This record gives sequence, structure tokens and C-alpha cells, in this order.
Amino acid sequence: MEQVQWADRGQLAQLELPEGAVQGVCMGVSRLGSAQLNSGFSIWVQLRGSSWVEAKEGKFRLRRGDWIAFEKDSKPTVQSDRYGLCLGLALSADALREMTRYADRGLYAGRGRMSAHDARIALRLWREAAARVGDAGGEAAALRPILLHLVAMQRDIAARIPRCPGRSRSRKRQVFGRLQRARLYLEGNCDRVVRISELAELTSFSSWYFSKTFHSLYEESPQAASARMRLERAAELLRTTSMMIGEIAAASGFDNCCSFARAFRARYGVSATRYRAAAAQASRTGSAKSPAASRKATA
Repeated sequence: MEQVQWADRGQLAQLELPEGAVQGVCMGVSRLGSAQLNSGFSIWVQLRGSSWVEAKEGKFRLRRGDWIAFEKDSKPTVQSDRYGLCLGLALSADALREMTRYADRGLYAGRGRMSAHDARIALRLWREAAARVGDAGGEAAALRPILLHLVAMQRDIAARIPRCPGRSRSRKRQVFGRLQRARLYLEGNCDRVVRISELAELTSFSSWYFSKTFHSLYEESPQAASARMRLERAAELLRTTSMMIGEIAAASGFDNCCSFARAFRARYGVSATRYRAAAAQASRTGSAKSPAASRKATA
């Protein structure tokens, strides 16, 4: 198997990572290319433009500076826009185990943002890994610098691991990994109401244990997290699209405009219409403040 896969200008790259066959594969997607990964833990970094991702955890959009990571059975498909550049790594279970041995830390499902400086470092290390990953006997050493950089990128979310239940460090990591995947599932399905039973099944926990542990780890219930993410999606749609308010309410998983209006005002302090108007004005004037913050500042 080639250990560097690239999909460019409308090409489709399909990748299967056999267990134990290789430690990792470097992947790249650019200019309307798409990559489908059928096995292996994967982590992706958007360096230019944007990409759309569909996986078992749901649907996501990556913009410049975003990163996202998936578990080994997530089977993500990543498609770049015409200006996009998205780089990824697919890792075997052996690679993940070895990383915890030499770094005493792991990689977990989730998403976030990185600074422009960290993105430039990631690009340089990815290129170095891609150039060396096929060397006989040197695959682990080739991947180590980029993996350590990605582990450091996740240090903020990994700081929660000690709060997870479990007597051993490995058990805490296992619980944390499952809960991170559930949180990513909520983000990927913020167009609808997610049932606790879905999340419990995804994590192989009981509904009671999942809800209790999730609240302890993230300081909000799964239901509250879902509602917050759905309203954040609605706010983004108000800022970036011309969709009607009713369409945005439906796209954010609300049954009707009245329930959406109440929830939106409770979170942002203004109606959806005023939020959109303030966002448009802020965009015209180049204001860095959020619409809600701008309203409070002038009140």
C-alpha cells in the first residue's frame, strides 16, 4: 500500500488501513478532490479554503485553521472546495498504542482550531513525514514529530481526562475517548434533537451512566450541550446565509418558529432578526464584536 495518498482536482481516493499492516498513511485533499477512509483513526487539518466532511458522527464543515479527529470505525469522507487544502493522517491501532508509550498521551476524537503558527508547523511536519514514511523500518520515527505536534494541539481537551471515572489512567482515557466521540456526534447532528439513547449506544454506556459522566466532564448535560450547539448553528446561518428565519429554525432542529425564537432570545439576548441585522452591520463596518456583544455595549 502506498503510504502517501493525494486526491486533487476532482479525484477520489479510497483508503483501507489494514490492522497491523502499516502504522500510518499521510493523506491530502485539494481543489474539489475527495478522500474516503474506511478504517483507522484519522485526524484532519484544514490549511486553505474549506472542506465538507461526512462520517458516522455526522456532517461537518472545516474552514481554514480547523482540525477534526475521528475514531477508527467512523469512515469519514472529506471533500475539498475548489480552493481548499486539507491534510490528514490515518493511524493504525499500533501507532496509537506506541504514541501513548513514548508520549504518555493520546489522540482523541473531537474538533477545534489551531493558530496560523501551529498550522504552518503542521504543514512542515506533514511534508517531512510524507517524505520519510515509506523508509524501511523508519515509519514510526517518521510519524513521531507530527504526532507529537497533534497531541500538543489537543492538550486543552485532554486536560479533562483526570476528571473521568476510573481507577487506572488507561480506563480514564478510554472513558474520555468515548465521551469525546459522543460530543463530536452532537456537533455533527446539530440539525436535529439527539436522543440520549443514541449517545449511550455510541459509547456502549447505559443512558444513566453516560448522562452522569458527560455532565461531570463537560459541566453541562447532553441535552443542554445539544441545545447550545443547535443555537450556535442557527447563529452561524443567520450570519452567513440569506435563509429565512423559519428555514433556519428547521435546519437547527426546532419544531416551530415560536420555540426557536424563545430559545434564541434566551441565549443571545436579541431576536434572530436583530441578531442578523447587527451581524450585517458589523460585517460592513469591520467590527470584531459579536452582534450580541455590540448590542450590550451600546445599551
